[in-house]
Amino acid sequence: MSPERLCWAVVAAAGLGRRMGSAVPKQHLDLLGRTVLEHSLARLIQHPAVRRVYVALSPDDRWWPDNGYYGHSAVVSVAGGAERCQSVLNALRALGRQASADDWVLVHDGARPCVRSEDITRLVERLRDHPIGGLLGLPVRDTMKRADARGQVAATVAREDLWHAFTPQMFRLGPLRAALESAIHAGAAVTDESAALERDGSRPLLVEGAADNIKITRPDDLPLAAFYLQHQQRGAA
Repeated sequence: MSPERLCWAVVAAAGLGRRMGSAVPKQHLDLLGRTVLEHSLARLIQHPAVRRVYVALSPDDRWWPDNGYYGHSAVVSVAGGAERCQSVLNALRALGRQASADDWVLVHDGARPCVRSEDITRLVERLRDHPIGGLLGLPVRDTMKRADARGQVAATVAREDLWHAFTPQMFRLGPLRAALESAIHAGAAVTDESAALERDGSRPLLVEGAADNIKITRPDDLPLAAFYLQHQQRGAA
């Protein structure tokens, strides 16, 4: 891969993580001696394709000044919004003062500390000439069920062609910013960047990544992430 830095990065880290049941937002919890967010930022900052990282944080975030990347020359912090899509849009608008509308942007979850460098490389290489962009993901392996309002099985859903959507997701700055603005203006529920692009008929490319690229959501995810990170470190040794 060329050492040329091909894209910018945005990290969504303004969430409160209520499902963790912790007084500390999940992105600031300890994970093997560093915070979850520090691990996530490191995966992007250390990647040769990434020019600079814009991280969207809650305006009331009191933990960020203790982060090891606070004040780092490759990191710009911006105020996040009430929803993930608003946080990403705020970061894109700030980035737009420095970057071109045609520049690529990698959008990553601050609570995904285990993304592999080789997966980021694969995503960038697969998409650098793609007209739309795309995202890391993994084909669904389990039998899928749809539940009713009472938690009973309403239907079994065919798993063929279903994928788990991961991050990073990689799109051009201008089209992604416009898609998020349109979705927010319309009140559309978009939970990731791909969904915003899909609203206008775009078809992002799915790029298979490693299954250990988990998102910290519940308490049991922390020890699992620690296991994955230690396994990755042993593999790199």
